[in-house]
Amino acid sequence: MLPLTRRLLTVPAVVLTGALALTSCGAKAGESAAGGAADSCVDTSGDSVKVGFINSLSGTMAISETTVSESLQMAVDEINAAGGVAGKQLDVVAEDGASEPATFAEKAEKLVRQDCVAAVFGGWTSSSRKAMLPVFETNNSLLFYPVQYEGLESSPNIYYTGATTNQQIIPALDWLKQQGKSKIFLVGSDYVFPRTANKIINAYAAANGMTVVGEEYTPLGSTDFTTIANKVASSGADAVFNTLNGDSNVAFFRQYKSLGLAPETLPVVSVSIAEEEVGGIGVENLVGQYTAWDYYQTLDTPANTTFVNDFKAAYGADRVTSDPMEAAYTSVYLWKAMVEKAGSFETDAVNDAADGVSFDAPEGTVTVEGDNNHITKTPRIGQVDATGLIDTVWEAPQPVEPDPYLKTYPWAAGIAG
Repeated sequence: MLPLTRRLLTVPAVVLTGALALTSCGAKAGESAAGGAADSCVDTSGDSVKVGFINSLSGTMAISETTVSESLQMAVDEINAAGGVAGKQLDVVAEDGASEPATFAEKAEKLVRQDCVAAVFGGWTSSSRKAMLPVFETNNSLLFYPVQYEGLESSPNIYYTGATTNQQIIPALDWLKQQGKSKIFLVGSDYVFPRTANKIINAYAAANGMTVVGEEYTPLGSTDFTTIANKVASSGADAVFNTLNGDSNVAFFRQYKSLGLAPETLPVVSVSIAEEEVGGIGVENLVGQYTAWDYYQTLDTPANTTFVNDFKAAYGADRVTSDPMEAAYTSVYLWKAMVEKAGSFETDAVNDAADGVSFDAPEGTVTVEGDNNHITKTPRIGQVDATGLIDTVWEAPQPVEPDPYLKTYPWAAGIAG
């Protein structure tokens, strides 16, 4: 494994020109020099190559995913302006996953089989990712997935640029424990990520002297939290761990506040609320509450200052940046580096080149771990302020290597299998 300080890899242009000629001489990526059957329909023979975006631009997840599509486009625009990927301009084919896993799978199939994209960027819910996974594995294509998730998965056809469990959920639990919280109420949307995350949280609690005093789920998109909020209020919990997704958070926090609950006495730690969602939920409903991510707009680094300023210049001075959109932006640059290191757009060549590729991202330097296709990330706990931004109140001293199967946690042995 290469050191974390390694920067974005570059390959001399002369070497790239020769290497890419193998997949660009009137052929398609994956086609053998002997003219064998093509593994994909990706056309690399011209001066451009297609990439796909798949995000929910409609439905309950649009509140979160629209901004991810915008940050992906910003990355592509920057890369094209700087000369493209290995000298080729990127042409974007964008699809709406419509907040439905089946639609994500259908659109992913279209992007790979009909539009012949070299890579796809997007997805949000774990249900959408799991629906798309067989599409990418069957077609030996690449998906770059930008959102934190429950772990316990790795695929040679997916790069996970959001946090896995030991880079978000476990650090958040460690922080709650440090704050003296021992009675946790779990609230989540009823699908893969919250169910699996809460299974992990229950195991952590049992091994760390904490008690889960309540666990409630509601369908994705639900807006009635009267019963759940009342259960939270009467549970005796001293903290809430929130894995709700999408616009359900709006209803939950409004109901929470209507019962007189407050972060000073019953704090909520959320893992799917970032700056973009704060405005939709209402700053007045979230001030003082906590989030667990690896990036916040308020991070004071040169790379982040540039990123924030460029996003606002492109999409409006009142817009905000967030962890998933930053991870999506970063994913495009990581793919570019992998392709240029490989000297090819072909999936197997890109995978062979991936290990150790780094990028100085707005969140800090991230590095690909080729044995599981995840990246190093720096966990942070943030608190929502009165302006609607999120200020870091704790961060890990250094980037954390991904451990998607929790192999380094004895208490997780039964979960990881």
